[in-house]
Amino acid sequence: MSMFANSYEGKRVLLTGHTGFKGSWLTSWLLKLGANVVGVSKDVPTQPSMFDELKLGSRIKHIQADVRDLPAMREIIAREQPDFLFHLAAQAIVSESYTDPVETISTNVVGTMNILEALRTSTRACVAVLITSDKCYDNVEWEWGYKETDGLGGKDVYSGSKGAAELVIRSYLHSFFQDDHPVRIGVGRAGNVIGGGDWAKDRIVVDCVRAWSEGGSVEIRSPHATRPWQHVLEPVSGYLALGQALAERRQLHGEAFNFGPRAEQSRTVIELLGDLSRPWGFADSDSAYRIVDNVPFHEAGLLKLNCDKALFHLKWESNLDYAETIGLVGDWYAAFYREKAEMFSVTLSQIETYERAAAERDRTWARS
Repeated sequence: MSMFANSYEGKRVLLTGHTGFKGSWLTSWLLKLGANVVGVSKDVPTQPSMFDELKLGSRIKHIQADVRDLPAMREIIAREQPDFLFHLAAQAIVSESYTDPVETISTNVVGTMNILEALRTSTRACVAVLITSDKCYDNVEWEWGYKETDGLGGKDVYSGSKGAAELVIRSYLHSFFQDDHPVRIGVGRAGNVIGGGDWAKDRIVVDCVRAWSEGGSVEIRSPHATRPWQHVLEPVSGYLALGQALAERRQLHGEAFNFGPRAEQSRTVIELLGDLSRPWGFADSDSAYRIVDNVPFHEAGLLKLNCDKALFHLKWESNLDYAETIGLVGDWYAAFYREKAEMFSVTLSQIETYERAAAERDRTWARS
């Protein structure tokens, strides 16, 4: 199958944050697409980690550097001369933003600025896709999805850092990346991503599989919080589609796009846990978790995205239904914890499953 019009085959693609959960999935897919991948991260953020389990360090050019180090970012981008750049490096955990707000703001805001500053003086054509979050929106918990033109901000430090990163991107775009600048920039916003290979702190699926793999139950907060759950490959396919579209059409330069699931995929935390727990042998899903009433930090109860813009301009739409999403997540962790499988092969197999579904459903990016 021809994916993304072969836009990445043989191209040099630089990823920041490639050692993280979403970065590892994007790295794996780019390798499958025939790209030459260069990864930049300050460390491997979790133990275990998808990056280590897939042995991605030996499959790509792996560079250890912090996006907050401007001279390093300038030197790396100037030396590597990427055709595409995906900026995912971030402090991505809401609870951590309360523990260390300075780390959160410096990584998410200054780190993004440094990537833009390094690209500003570039004379080589490059497509840069900068990833922020659905948390960049000022969430007033209304029932309909946020559009790309809605207000930015947030009541907590994490949301504020994402909104601030968006303002930095916007100001750099209008100040430095107009006219005939060779760099084209797009922004991707997504959230509530689940999938195999995530071991980050305070993530509901991660907490579950850790506890269940040891035969225990999991403590949950905000059991009735509703989220539009989506598999990690959904936004990753959106980022790749955006990169392809930017390379083909300059008129998309500077645009931001939401990537989210269909509205019917919204489920409460309790519903999600009930569906995930069944394959782990719980006769009664109530025994799979314990509800903890005290929530130690503010967390929005409802946050949805309107993805009409991505559908209109990129012909992108989510690919999996809720049952397929839960199936892929459960299968990946079962392969890791129970079967002790070779996880790079498992991951590529799941990407192939996702690609086949996209081709069968005639998604534009998957057409031959």
